[in-house]
Amino acid sequence: MSSARSALSAAAPLVHCLTNTVVQTLTANALLAVGAAPAMVDEPLEAEGFAAVASAVLVNLGTVHERTAQAMRVAVRGATAAGTPWVLDPVAVGGLAFRTELAAELLGSRPAVVRGNASEVLVLAGAGSGGRGVDSTATADDALDAAIALAGRTGGVVAVSGEVDVVTDGSRTVRVGGGSPLLTRTTGAGCALGALVAAYVAVTGDPLTGAVAAHAHVALAAEAAAAVGPGPGTFAPLWLDALDGVRDLSAAQVTA
Repeated sequence: MSSARSALSAAAPLVHCLTNTVVQTLTANALLAVGAAPAMVDEPLEAEGFAAVASAVLVNLGTVHERTAQAMRVAVRGATAAGTPWVLDPVAVGGLAFRTELAAELLGSRPAVVRGNASEVLVLAGAGSGGRGVDSTATADDALDAAIALAGRTGGVVAVSGEVDVVTDGSRTVRVGGGSPLLTRTTGAGCALGALVAAYVAVTGDPLTGAVAAHAHVALAAEAAAAVGPGPGTFAPLWLDALDGVRDLSAAQVTA
């Protein structure tokens, strides 16, 4: 994992983001801060072709509607055909039928990484009914068995966000601690994390290593930002600065 940060800086991967309209700016700026290149191409007539030439694709269901759902379908098709890794962030699945059904459909195309909170992962694994909107009502460890089962179904990695993040490929499980509670009070921090997972997977070639590196990077930056920004209003821009400043992931609280 120590080489992942330098690989990201050197490669500057192009990450195609079909994501939450509320957080597009933060997601784009987070990618720029770590040295990646963002693109928000959500037109169905363009999404398939763009996914095929991008380094990685993020599919985030935060504010999905019919047109963007179709763009997501064709982007996943283009990514799959081109061998482009893609990340599924199943925001708020469980309580709303449209996004839950779409997430289940997309899951059949075997994302490299599923990244969500514990309640979302439990829903995708068929072991829960969902949380409270975007908020989880379960812990990451509550969803560990479901994450392992889900990884087995997709052949990829499942990353569960929580006080301590849990990342598994079904046989290997890694925990990433640290970070700051202020991340949960910053709109779009989790969505930006999904984009960083895509960027790191693109440059590492290993979904588990990439997902762990992204979580470690976000946690280290959050710790640095929280040390000087005591509230959510000051934390968010300081977090972007800190994402840029992280050069070494070895200090992260990573345990296998």
